[in-house]
Amino acid sequence: MVPRLAIAAPCAAALLLLVTGVAADRGDAVERIVTNDMRTPAGTLANGVLTLRLEVRDGAWYPDGPTGMMRPVAAFAEEGKAPQVPGPLVRVPVGTRVRITVRNGLDEPLHVFGLGQQRGLASDSFVVAPGAAREVTFDATAPGVYYYAGRTSQDPLLGRVGKDGQLNGAIVIDPPGARPNDRLFLMSWWFGLDSTAVSGLAPGGTFAINGLSWPHTERLHAAQGDELEWRWINLTDLPHPMHLHGFYFRVTGAGDGVAYRDIAPEARQLTVTEIVNPGATMAMRWKPDRAGNWIFHCHFAGHMTSMDGLNKDRRHPDDVGGSHGGNGASVHDQHFMAGLILGIEVARTGAPAAAAAASRPLRLFVRSKPRVYGPYAGYGYALGGTPEEGEAHAFTIPGPTLVLRRNEPVSVTIINQSHDKAAVHWHGIELESFTDGVPGFSGYGSSLLPAIPPGDSLTVRFTPPRAGTFMYHSHFNEFQQLGSGMYGAIVVLEPGQTYDPETDRILVVSDGGPILNVIQGPFPPTLLNGSVTPPPMALRAGTRYRLRVINIRTDFPADLAMLEGETPVTWRMIARDGADLPAGQQTVGPATLAFAPGQIYDFEFTPAKPGDLVLKVGYPALPFPVPAPSTVAVTVR
Repeated sequence: MVPRLAIAAPCAAALLLLVTGVAADRGDAVERIVTNDMRTPAGTLANGVLTLRLEVRDGAWYPDGPTGMMRPVAAFAEEGKAPQVPGPLVRVPVGTRVRITVRNGLDEPLHVFGLGQQRGLASDSFVVAPGAAREVTFDATAPGVYYYAGRTSQDPLLGRVGKDGQLNGAIVIDPPGARPNDRLFLMSWWFGLDSTAVSGLAPGGTFAINGLSWPHTERLHAAQGDELEWRWINLTDLPHPMHLHGFYFRVTGAGDGVAYRDIAPEARQLTVTEIVNPGATMAMRWKPDRAGNWIFHCHFAGHMTSMDGLNKDRRHPDDVGGSHGGNGASVHDQHFMAGLILGIEVARTGAPAAAAAASRPLRLFVRSKPRVYGPYAGYGYALGGTPEEGEAHAFTIPGPTLVLRRNEPVSVTIINQSHDKAAVHWHGIELESFTDGVPGFSGYGSSLLPAIPPGDSLTVRFTPPRAGTFMYHSHFNEFQQLGSGMYGAIVVLEPGQTYDPETDRILVVSDGGPILNVIQGPFPPTLLNGSVTPPPMALRAGTRYRLRVINIRTDFPADLAMLEGETPVTWRMIARDGADLPAGQQTVGPATLAFAPGQIYDFEFTPAKPGDLVLKVGYPALPFPVPAPSTVAVTVR
């Protein structure tokens, strides 16, 4: 089954933002907080009992590195040590008696969650008065990944974004005899409001992984062939579709903070993008078999973009005298990557991959033009050899579908005719690092992929190793370029197979323009194959169709359904993120799908009888106004 998402949309959560205090440029007056890589358990474990003495103190937090902006927050600390973000790691074998004392060094009562007899955030574990201490004891009975948290305000626990937002820590209970070789990552956030900013957000807003924002997040190191196991905790009020470049992974366990379950090996699907919902935990495994630099990041573009990027001007230079930027800088100056991004450097243990002797050449033009979305610029792609090539500002939205073949090398020359720098990510394709598309990072050693300046070009080469559905999209200035048209589908066929668009239908879900103010909107309409009002779809009863469904929205998930009246028809899920599902993982069920940016699903659909259906796609149910869904009349003859 495709899971329904427990979604609090980015803008809904942003309406809850309450910040205690104002960030200062220096933190000299308060204790400096250190970041916790969560590799060292806290406390003393002896004779089956963990003894841990915690304190909560005010501190100065530097998620952008030691010289970056300071955020004043409260944080957990081991007694006698510096406060940490995340808080000290509680990690014990199953069956351990855990004895924890929490001392409140703040000026207000501290509510602590997750450290009592019950896990999770459902009810207060206990309250500690200012200056007081409280001891709790519990037995570690159920293996898994859990967490604890604190708050001093009345904000919802997952809505803490100011002073209380970093009062978080991980709890890991290992099964008997385990020899842990995993890594733990906790996602948190810090935001405030500013009605004068383009985005509606105050300076300093950020998402963090283990207390740091890209490019300051820990740089991970591995070697080809290593088996990597990562465990994730999401203590923000937003879902995060986490996307791995260049490789597939499998989710091996999941929880909600209260309970945790291992996923049976036969049920673990290959994926490149998995959603970690608010308050959820996830365990994953993957094996890098190619050397180079890779990233793992949230596919909501706003969650991997700096505040400068969120507040920049989205017009075309032709409209503003040839040079512009929301913060007074040229539009060409920055990539704006920040937030929920990890970098992984995989060392080479064998010979470099041999270059293909011959490859199929393609030319892909990157273009932009003014006033595509009201006063704001539009971006798009055009394919060499098509009528659009000869028209200076012509492009299609989505970009042209690239039909490739498994094991057939291609060389793609990317020609940047837009006003902005450009980079293309080949989403889901297993390829070499340099080609992956992250400027300034993709590559190996000193050979790193550059961003393509306006008027320049770059050729990348890859050989798709599997047939399936993939996509290509911008990996530069993503918050603007993705919302403004820089994406397209890739269909990789088996050798000798012919692509038939009559029975092989591509459904690309995207945004109809950039998002500006993430608090108040207005929010863009949902596009299906580039249109708010897609043309009718004609199908034949008894014919088997393959529906290749791609979500490349900027900052929102999407709901999609094929309905007969108000009732969903039935379809079969046959592939995910380009990987065919084995028979035991293929599911037949109602034709409804809730999915996030970066996710791709293939469904098999055979209309049973003539009649009229409706394909509907739009925003999920949200507590604020959003554009109506796009609907397509589907006639089955």
